[in-house]
Amino acid sequence: MFYRPEDGHGLPHNPFTAIVSPRPIGWVATRGGGGDNLAPYSFFNAIAYDPPQVMFASTGRKDSLANIEAAGVFAVNIVGYALRDAMNVTSGSYPPGSDEFALAGLEKAECQTIDCPRVAAAPAALECRLTEVVTLKGKGNFLILGEVTGIHISDDCLSAGRFEVTRYQPLARGGYKDYSVVREVFEMTRPGQG
Repeated sequence: MFYRPEDGHGLPHNPFTAIVSPRPIGWVATRGGGGDNLAPYSFFNAIAYDPPQVMFASTGRKDSLANIEAAGVFAVNIVGYALRDAMNVTSGSYPPGSDEFALAGLEKAECQTIDCPRVAAAPAALECRLTEVVTLKGKGNFLILGEVTGIHISDDCLSAGRFEVTRYQPLARGGYKDYSVVREVFEMTRPGQG
């Protein structure tokens, strides 16, 4: 099968999101005039080491984006398998000003380098300062870029000086309603790195 996106795919469900998967989930926390907000974004990733930077994309001008533009900060919480149900609750469409932390029964913790909440139970959280919002092609597509200014790591996820993903089993987004979980990892050495 081949199709041009502008012509449509003719399938009952759009295959694009299933093709580009699994995708890490950035569980973005913000604080604004209407209170605290927490929402998952599956168009999320790390994009640079030094300084560390992340990105996520929003389809539509949601509370997260409005709060980030106003405050200039956000926290990205990493979603482990144990938090899957709470993450799913926060994916709902709620009226502006709703506190998704409370709706999902999640304890908040304050960030240290920014004025923003984070998920206390998250295996890791990244405190971020907004560097740029890019309006993308299409209706209501925005790319949010941030520099990581603080990193929280659960001690339970550390082993021999390494952050071990199998200890928290990262949740990833597939297509449609599909998710996956990382329970097994393996190492490969790049050529020339011994």
